[in-house]
Amino acid sequence: MTPAINLAKKHKITFILHEYEHDPKSASYGLEAVEKLGLAPERVFKTLVAKLDSGDLVVAVIPVAARLSLKLLAKAAKVKKAHMAEPAEVERATGYVLGGVSPLGQKKRLNTFVDVSAQQLMTLHVSAGRRGLEIELAPEDLAQLTAGKFAHLC
Repeated sequence: MTPAINLAKKHKITFILHEYEHDPKSASYGLEAVEKLGLAPERVFKTLVAKLDSGDLVVAVIPVAARLSLKLLAKAAKVKKAHMAEPAEVERATGYVLGGVSPLGQKKRLNTFVDVSAQQLMTLHVSAGRRGLEIELAPEDLAQLTAGKFAHLC
């Protein structure tokens, strides 16, 4: 069990786990999940970590096929600028390896923003804490477990 799964179980959230054989040569972890699980790309979300001009790290959860707007993320976080965090910093703060970073159960709870497109879905998929493992849950449950806010991010 990963910290993400343990968190969902602890809070008695309804979820489904989806596992697939991860290919280390895959160019995109999120798009690999879409392909191997046969899902619509708008239902699979990736977890990105950015650093604000305040020095704080924040999490952005966006559809895998979308591109994060750092300007919109900064606006949601009420700062002037944001840039992508360094990989080592992401792994240190979250406790997860890149490609397996889950918005759930992170070592250090980071402010989390979920793209508003998630609110139109019954369920969405995010990493469950390791490559090749996705957790499907309701967007509201994701927001509740992460104390996340919905915002325009793409």
